[in-house]
Amino acid sequence: MVAPPELDRGDLKHPALYINRELSWLEFNQRVLGQALDASHPLLERVKFLAIAATNLDEFYMIRVATMQKRLRQGHEDVGPDGLNTQEQLSAMRARALQMLQDLDACWAQLRPLLAAEQIVLLEPDAWTPDVRDYLQAYFSREICPVLTPLASDPGHPFPLVSNLSKNFAVVVRHGGRTKFARVKVPDVLPRFIPLPGPLATGRTLAFACVEDVIRANIQDLFPGTQVKGAHLFRIIRDADLAIQQVEADDLLETVETGLQQLRHGAIALIEVDAGMPARVLNILLENFTMTDDLVVRTGGRLGFGDWMELSRLHRPELKDAPFSPPTHWRADEDPEVIFDELRYQDRLVHHPYQSFASVEAFVRAAVRDPHVVAIKMTLYRIGVDSPLVDLLIEAAEAGKQVAVLVELKARFDERNNIIWAKRLESHGIHVVYGFADIKTHAKLCLVVRQEPDGIQMYVHTSSGNYNPDTAKVYTDLGLFTADPEVATDVAAIFNYLTGYSSQKDFRSLLVAPIQLRARLSALVAREAEHARAGREARSVLKVNAVTADQMMRVVYKAAQAGVSIDLLVRGICSLRPGVPGVSDTIRVRSIVGRFLEHSRIFWFRNGGREELYIGSADLMERNLDRRVETLTPVRDPDILEHLRDVVLAAYLRDTDRAMVLNAGGRYARSEAATGSFNAQDFLLTHYADAENE
Repeated sequence: MVAPPELDRGDLKHPALYINRELSWLEFNQRVLGQALDASHPLLERVKFLAIAATNLDEFYMIRVATMQKRLRQGHEDVGPDGLNTQEQLSAMRARALQMLQDLDACWAQLRPLLAAEQIVLLEPDAWTPDVRDYLQAYFSREICPVLTPLASDPGHPFPLVSNLSKNFAVVVRHGGRTKFARVKVPDVLPRFIPLPGPLATGRTLAFACVEDVIRANIQDLFPGTQVKGAHLFRIIRDADLAIQQVEADDLLETVETGLQQLRHGAIALIEVDAGMPARVLNILLENFTMTDDLVVRTGGRLGFGDWMELSRLHRPELKDAPFSPPTHWRADEDPEVIFDELRYQDRLVHHPYQSFASVEAFVRAAVRDPHVVAIKMTLYRIGVDSPLVDLLIEAAEAGKQVAVLVELKARFDERNNIIWAKRLESHGIHVVYGFADIKTHAKLCLVVRQEPDGIQMYVHTSSGNYNPDTAKVYTDLGLFTADPEVATDVAAIFNYLTGYSSQKDFRSLLVAPIQLRARLSALVAREAEHARAGREARSVLKVNAVTADQMMRVVYKAAQAGVSIDLLVRGICSLRPGVPGVSDTIRVRSIVGRFLEHSRIFWFRNGGREELYIGSADLMERNLDRRVETLTPVRDPDILEHLRDVVLAAYLRDTDRAMVLNAGGRYARSEAATGSFNAQDFLLTHYADAENE
């Protein structure tokens, strides 16, 4: 709701000044889903957005809903800044998420005929011709049936474990004169969409059948000699929030591995069942899952729209965004001397995906193969499944260089992958550390130590994004290459903090969480307020992924009350309420959701004419400020600072094509165009391509 007119402008803790973070996240996902409904996107890109929104919602249930349910079970009656207690938040979350599940169905109903018009057809069983049915029956016998495992549930067969996000059939059979229950899992190894051969389609048509339809149509083959009375599809979502219980864990790797095993039995956050499931079958599920029916959603549509990412990968270039070739600073075979000589005297910025991740790979490769480099240190958060950087680090260690790597084992949903990488790195003699049990290391840092004629020289790459070549193609991130002595010394100190013991409380130039980033950021915002009170120009532009830290929001409110002009570019959650009279009149909040996932963080302060700008890994969230190792790095090169201010930030502030503006009532609305449409991401694609060609 809108803050009431009688709000005391000095009461910055009033609940009306804050938007619930969970509901704000759901509104962000609604903006993602909105891209699937936007006809200006190519059709298969719209299918991709549908899949992303569905996957996001699954994660919301797995983490946020599950966590809130856990708090309620444990009797925690936490009241958020917005005034909602645990039960009220949970009820509001479930209601809004249920509406979003329905919106996913409605979106697919819109996209399906559009795909059919482009000769991409998903056949429902009632549209199967006899030839199609015969083909699918043969396909089932050959490709599907051998993979399936029917599991009975009776006194001699315990109810099977049902894995998170799995699709399953609850099968009712008549056997031995009695009605019995069994479960059949739809294995993830099977494709969701089964292509039909050309002769069964017409012309250029790509025709598919859903794997669950094929299994249901042939499920009798799994229960010979019985009568199948019904097969009802269901899908469960479990609590997937890995909590490290042992703060002083003796072996963090072992603790994380144990936690991952326990997650297989995580509490149920949601069960989706098909609309026709009889009550007695549903009751069997509820009894065995020891859950209540308020966690059940019946649907007449499809389950698990995240699988629609498969459809978005079809080779139909005319239905996708035009490809582009991002420029790179250095070639893969660039002479290391060229790279390091350049960086010793000139900082370089890299802006993904507009500029290639190959620049980062070239920097690391140069460090690995340069005989003058004696040490490489790196943090790895989300590495990816096939990272070339891991092989390069192994090559460096085998060449006799000192290599130290922090692998964050607790990177959500990447825990197993990171454990594999950590063990592989260790097996090659690399010094691997896992960070801290109670906080995550989210900072993205690479330090190269080089022996040069005049002594040791350090080179740094610091970034807002992960060392992951795949996400660098779709996430907007900023990276800085520098040999600035203060920055490099700070980065070296951070690695000592991560790998050894350190009580360092201050740094020369970097803002570092959880040590002093909160205090330093608050001071930077408060300094703008002092400039405003003194009649000097006072302005800030902050680009982040989320704003939820209530103390930091109060600092921003105070700056606005002092007259500071503040633009917040917030991709996702924003709990701050702009435009409240007497409190946030001078604050503007906009969110951009488009072709690329906005992931870069930029903090710019006018500072009375002596401007400062930082880039890095931190958002304005409690976890980033207090429970993670994060860094913000100052941009001191005047040309890079000017570029980030006048090109990058200016483009986002001009956007009228993808930008949505948050109002005081907590609603997002399309930014109004004064002189035509402007798309910041398209502009930046063109800008960097043109700069490369100059």
